[in-house]
Amino acid sequence: MDRQPANTTAQASDDAPTLRFFDRWIGHVEDWFTLAAAICIFGLMFLGIAQVFGRQLFDVPVPGYIDFVELSMATFAFLGIAYCQREGGHVRMDLFVKMAKGRSHWLMELFSTLLPLALVGVLIYYGWDHFMRAYDSGDSTIDMELVVWPSKLLVPVSFGLLFLRLLVQAAGYLRLVQHPDREPVGVPRMLTVEDLARREIEESIGEV
Repeated sequence: MDRQPANTTAQASDDAPTLRFFDRWIGHVEDWFTLAAAICIFGLMFLGIAQVFGRQLFDVPVPGYIDFVELSMATFAFLGIAYCQREGGHVRMDLFVKMAKGRSHWLMELFSTLLPLALVGVLIYYGWDHFMRAYDSGDSTIDMELVVWPSKLLVPVSFGLLFLRLLVQAAGYLRLVQHPDREPVGVPRMLTVEDLARREIEESIGEV
């Protein structure tokens, strides 16, 4: 792999204040969602330790352990998905994209953003429908009979945030299609291996 993702927001000033505003605003929400997912994973780790020691040493397992794991999976599986999109951390096949230059490159990026935008819109619709069925029926876990609708609500909410992120990126790519020489705003910044190595050297020198 010859390219690595960097921060999404360009620092240079230009004529896209609205795009920058929404990029920053959505970025703050993404950061909080990702923090919530990290806290959930951290808490689940301690819950797993308590389960192992409780069962092995005292023969007293944590009540509803499987239920808690089941309900928490949506948290760390979906809350960070928009953040990952912002940072360009998802797996992508960019053989042809990285070969393109100028306007054609940004046009391909725009097309590859509009397709998942439509798909995410469909997932939001069916995710919300799935949540409403669980809420209306009072669906619960098998062991502790914990309600599952809060966990299922996280799916359309997380995809809704991803939808907004994709809208910002689509607007950013459309802007670059119109003006290929402008500084990228609201889109993942891709660094070459040389750029990444140069940045790491600069950071290491700064720490010294």
